[in-house]
Amino acid sequence: MPRGGATAGARAWFGRAALALLAGFGAGSAAFAATLSISVQLSNGHPIGGAVVTVHPYGVPAHPAPPVTAIMDQVDRAFEPDLLVIPVDSTVAFPNRDSVSHQIYSFSPPKRFQLPLYRGKPYPPVHFEQPGVVTLGCNIHDEMLAYVLVTDAPYFGRTDATGAWSADVPRGVYHVSIWHPRIREEAKDLEREVTVGESDRGNLTLRLKPLKPAPLEGRPHSWDSY
Repeated sequence: MPRGGATAGARAWFGRAALALLAGFGAGSAAFAATLSISVQLSNGHPIGGAVVTVHPYGVPAHPAPPVTAIMDQVDRAFEPDLLVIPVDSTVAFPNRDSVSHQIYSFSPPKRFQLPLYRGKPYPPVHFEQPGVVTLGCNIHDEMLAYVLVTDAPYFGRTDATGAWSADVPRGVYHVSIWHPRIREEAKDLEREVTVGESDRGNLTLRLKPLKPAPLEGRPHSWDSY
């Protein structure tokens, strides 16, 4: 075959391959063009900000979000931030920029650990291998309280001041769970299924019982303002 013919054939092949690749990207983009929107409210319609939302695809395997390296500092005898939501296998550093020493601990089954009395950054980050809620305290200052929620969900976050959270997801059926430190309901009552279908949108509103009262002592927490 002449050299020019071979070149033309190669160009045609690469052209078809490029079109197929672009079509594949387009299909993938369309698959993720849908939006899942969650609203968390009290029974009277008042929004609940700071609630944790975790979302798993229903009936199909899903990989957790990639691990991250997060920081939970200690300032003015309080954790900052006082609630972290992280993917499973992530690590969290616990520096102490306070003027006093702290001794951080957790007795929660997903992660038990203790960082003996310290200031500054004397310890390596803590590895969170198991999903679940980890409650943190300080052996020196009882009013200090924080949470690390470790999730194996591919989609997660916290509701904003209007009680809303949303994510771009493929069309399908999803299992949605809600968590908040002051919620009264059992965990099973905070789980729902929602379908994101041909309308490219799935909407779910959860109305909850009145929250548990906020503690009277200590600094207000991020989950106390709603």
